[in-house]
Amino acid sequence: MCQCQVVTDRQVEEAVADGARSVSAVCRATGAARDCGACIFTVKTLVCKHQAEEHTRLEVEGAAS
Repeated sequence: MCQCQVVTDRQVEEAVADGARSVSAVCRATGAARDCGACIFTVKTLVCKHQAEEHTRLEVEGAAS
């Protein structure tokens, strides 16, 4: 995912799971997007995907039965 710092999608997902909730927090935690920045859109996509999944999970858990 990040060729410059050799950061994988899995490392980004682990950073989010460990509490990084923004693109900048993920970049600080993993080192992604520190050089050329070409991967920043992929980082953003993964962070947004996690936020959407978390939001959906909260809606389902809070649903009335």
